[in-house]
Parts: sequence; structure tokens; C-alpha cells
Amino acid sequence: MPTVSGCAFPRILSNSIPAWKPRRGNTCAEAAPPPRASRPTDEDDGMNETTGTAAGDVVERVERAIERLAVVRAAIGEVIYGQESVVERTLVTLLSGGHGLLVGVPGLAKTRLVETLGIVLGLDARRVQFTPDLMPSDILGSEVLDQAADGTRSFRFIQGPIFAQLLMADEINRASPRTQSALLQAMQEIHVTVAGRRHDLPRPFHVLATQNPLEQEGTYPLPEAQLDRFLMQIDVDYPSIEAERQILTATTGPTAPVARPVLGGVDLVDLQALVRLMPVGERIVDAILALIRSTRPLAPGEAGGHDDPARHVAWGPGPRAGQALMLTVRARALLQGRLAPDLDDVAALAEPVLQHRMALTFAARADGITVHDVVAHAASRIG
Repeated sequence: MPTVSGCAFPRILSNSIPAWKPRRGNTCAEAAPPPRASRPTDEDDGMNETTGTAAGDVVERVERAIERLAVVRAAIGEVIYGQESVVERTLVTLLSGGHGLLVGVPGLAKTRLVETLGIVLGLDARRVQFTPDLMPSDILGSEVLDQAADGTRSFRFIQGPIFAQLLMADEINRASPRTQSALLQAMQEIHVTVAGRRHDLPRPFHVLATQNPLEQEGTYPLPEAQLDRFLMQIDVDYPSIEAERQILTATTGPTAPVARPVLGGVDLVDLQALVRLMPVGERIVDAILALIRSTRPLAPGEAGGHDDPARHVAWGPGPRAGQALMLTVRARALLQGRLAPDLDDVAALAEPVLQHRMALTFAARADGITVHDVVAHAASRIG
């Protein structure tokens, strides 16, 4: 029997997790029951210790979390049709405590998704439309001079829209680099500094930014330092024909679907803490290390093989990418009803975690090789 911290799991759990898809209009009582947490497989041998928490308690918390997340996904599915992969990756980003960059052409419900997440997760959400004339103070806030009744004057700080639990940065690449950099400290350190004074941001704090990959006139590409702050780049593609049919019939009638709150900010913080308690097998850690290191450029004098993806890389991901994978594979396992991640989670999240953290050589680009090709090839070699 697998153990965590020397404790046997207190019950036998199903290894088979059926795909559970909410149907629009179902209530919590009507919806199909979510899957129970599955036991770790053989791939999870050699798990890291879960310090300070008994294995049985973790299993119980995971089972309760799976039920709550199933209701969350059902509530999102009542408003967002199709795009299951996009919804899953965005939820994984939030459960991991990170920030996400949604990239897609206009009209694919990126803004709608972020608004729906804010309502369903019960977060204080705000939206900023990034434009070329947007200033840092428009995001962070500014100090104003107040005069009291007795004539004394003092400065008072007025908080900007960044003081929210979920900030939507719409079309982030339309703002100047100066304004984009205003997000750097906030995204990494969860506080801002204005006039030499530190102002803490509320917890949880997440930035979900959108970007249009087609129209580049009048835009400013995000610098590498800011791209690295995003846990994942989530590509939003066109919906399937079934989802698009549902969109046409459901959104053009007399009433439009409305999101409903399910969780609160405190609940999300608890789920994020649970994700960090989930065990990770040594085989998964080795796979993450192999994946990250195979997508970095070759060292000087090192001759990579013909099948080595590193020979196409000009610069690659740093340790922060490995940290992102360690968290996201756990969050994805939790969303899918498993107690521990497996190699499929690593392969599934390799591209959204790595694609914005690397660049290819000129020779690779001249040969028509893409970042997607390199990451897919590197992911196929793990295990």
C-alpha cells in the first residue's frame, strides 16, 4: 500500500476517473457526481514527504476539494461553452497561485471567461483596458494632496485598480513598456511601492492578461522579464462546431446566461494551500528536470545529437519554469480527481508553461521549426 510520510492511505479509492462534463442548466443536485480522488499509481513511488499533515487528512481534503471544483466547473460551463482545455488551464493557473496570459484572436470570449471566473470564484475583480496613453499611476494609484478644515495639508494615497483579487489586463501589449513594467513588482511580490511607501495587495492576487496575436501595429511586445512572470501562456483557439452551435442558440435569445458565485477568496486560498500539500513522485520530478534542461541551449563546446531539441534553442527556461510545472501538474491532478500527478500531466502542461519562456535560433526558424515543435519533441522524450 503506498504511503505518504509513513502513513497508509485510509481507504481504497478508484483508479478509474470517468470524464465528468457538466451540462448546462444542471443544479448541484442534478449534476452527475464528481469523481473521487484516485490513489497514486506506480509512477508515484518515492513521493516527497508531506510535512505536518497526515496522509489521511490530505486525502479527505482532496475529496472535498474535488466536489467543490466540480461545482465550479459546472457553473463556468453554464456561461462558457466549449473551450474545456482553456477553462482547465486557467483554473490550473489560479489553483497554482499564478498569473495567466490568454492569447487569441478577438471574439473568442477571453474577456468573458475572466469575468465569469471572477464571479464564480467570488473574487473582487477589476478590468483595465490597456492603451498607448495608459500611465503607471492609472494602474497602481497615486497620492493626492488633501487639506483639512484647520488648513493642514497631507498626502493621501488613492488605490488604483490593481488593488483587486483578480485583475484583468485587457490587450496588455497595447500599453507602453513603462506601463507594462508597473505590473512587474506586483505580480512577483504581491505589493506595490508608490512614493517610497509599500502597499500590500489583497490575497489572493492574480493577473489574467489578454493579448491579440494578429494585430501588431501600435503594440509593444512584452519583455522577457514580464513574460516569465506569467505561470502559463494559454492559447485560445476557435470553438468546435458543437460549442459554436450552443453559443448561437444560447446567447441570442431573450435571456443571456449569467454566472453565479460558488466559492470565495478564502476558499481559493485554501485550495492553493492544498495543491502544495499534494505529493509528487520522484519520477515526476525527474521528468520535469529532464524536460526543462532539454529545452535550454547547448553549453559552449557541447555537441548535441541530431535528435536533441536543445540544438534549436537560442535561450530557454530557467528554474522558475520548473517551479511552475511542479505546481501546475498537482493542480491539474486535483481538477481531474487524482491525489498525485503523473507523466501525462507533465506532457499536457509542457507547452503552456514553456512556450513563452524560450526562443529558437535563426537556423531553426529558417527551417520552419516552431516552439511548439521543440516542446512537443522534448515532452515525447520524458518518462
